[in-house]
Amino acid sequence: MRFVNVGFNNILNADRIVAVVGSDSAPSKRLMQDAKDMGRAIDCTSGRKTRSILVMDSDHVILSAIQPETLAARLEGSTETEEEDEDDNP
Repeated sequence: MRFVNVGFNNILNADRIVAVVGSDSAPSKRLMQDAKDMGRAIDCTSGRKTRSILVMDSDHVILSAIQPETLAARLEGSTETEEEDEDDNP
């Protein structure tokens, strides 16, 4: 079992992630709102702007403040990640 940090010490099972998408398109915003309405959204942003959406095999939707490219690098096992997304600046 592999785990990936999706920001602010929130860890997910990487084997259960189906997709990582950006949050700026209209379909992804609709996906996010539908998941919130159905109680399937888990917000891991700690109040920050949602930058990526992770779709799980359980139909849950995880909201993250980390860029999709950074999450993809973490999923691929890259050691170079952008930690600046998690700065404590409001």
